[in-house]
Amino acid sequence: MRPLRLLTALTGTPSPLGTRPQTPAAPVRVAPVSLSGAGGTAPAPDRPRARARLRAWAELLRVSALFTVPGDALAGAAAAGLRPGRGTALAAGASLCLYEAGMALNDWADREEDAVDRPHRPIPSGRVAPGAALAAAGALTAAGLALAARAGRPALAVASGLAATVWAYDLHLKHTKLGPAAMASARTLDLLLGATATVATMSAEGGRSVATSAEGGRRVATSAEGGRGGATSPARSAAAHVPSAALPAALALGAHTYAVTAVSLHEAHGGSTRAPLAALAGVAGIGAAVLRGRPSPGEPPRTPAERLLLPALVAAYLRTSGVPVLHAALNPSPPLTQRAVGGGIRAMIPLQAALTARAGAPLGGLAVMGLVPLARALSRKVSPT
Repeated sequence: MRPLRLLTALTGTPSPLGTRPQTPAAPVRVAPVSLSGAGGTAPAPDRPRARARLRAWAELLRVSALFTVPGDALAGAAAAGLRPGRGTALAAGASLCLYEAGMALNDWADREEDAVDRPHRPIPSGRVAPGAALAAAGALTAAGLALAARAGRPALAVASGLAATVWAYDLHLKHTKLGPAAMASARTLDLLLGATATVATMSAEGGRSVATSAEGGRRVATSAEGGRGGATSPARSAAAHVPSAALPAALALGAHTYAVTAVSLHEAHGGSTRAPLAALAGVAGIGAAVLRGRPSPGEPPRTPAERLLLPALVAAYLRTSGVPVLHAALNPSPPLTQRAVGGGIRAMIPLQAALTARAGAPLGGLAVMGLVPLARALSRKVSPT
């Protein structure tokens, strides 16, 4: 044997001179080592599935409509003549929970009907289990009542009435002639919840007989001194004052809700011209009533900024709600009717802003209007209806 070949045979090293290339050995595979010490490797999270589940719950809870809720508490506080405080924040949190509870309960109660008319909804499509939706409704209701309880017994009483109205509507009343009235009552109570919680917590914590709003120097008596002879507790005396002070604003919001709910009864099949026309008349009447509002006797006149801001906010309300309702009246097709309902839901924000500004809190009204672009952006991804 030649020396070179002998060397190759002994060492396993291929000859560089005139020999055929050898097939490289297969690489040695090394098992991955888990850093957690549990052995093996953790599977990568299924991000598409998690996003799909999150989107299903966002559709079930109609999260794009959430931005129409905090303005109730702010408008209620302003209608009571008070600046927002801890009670206002608690009322807003309770309202958000109760609103979302109503959304989950609504789809649970309508699961059989949606299987025919809206098979793409989360429950009939199988993306959310019916039991999970019902459990979420119960948990959110409990959370809302717990938050209201922290604002005092008067706020808890109003929140309990609101929760009972929501459950009664979803489980029975929405299929009756009392459906629109029940929804209107829910929004009316929601604004009163903001007023009651704000006054009750301010009276309990501040102990002052007169509260001054953040803007405009307006004053409202809260009877925090305890009434005649100190026989009435501050919170109870203050809460007793709230309905009369905040009721006009609450009724305006309730009237708008009634009109939108009446239109929503036809969004699945369309065909109704009467409901959009009635809603259009209602929207115009509400806008005129808000514009005609005057400061209460003894309050200082409105500033030029307030006099300019209020018409602008009312115009935004009329444009957001009135234009799609007019289109639905001219062509009552399901898509245009659904668009009118969505516009009516979003129009609650400028209405709340107008009610807040009319009560002497222009900065609060502008803060509420800041929710409009957020609601509009999210409604492009998740329908509010």
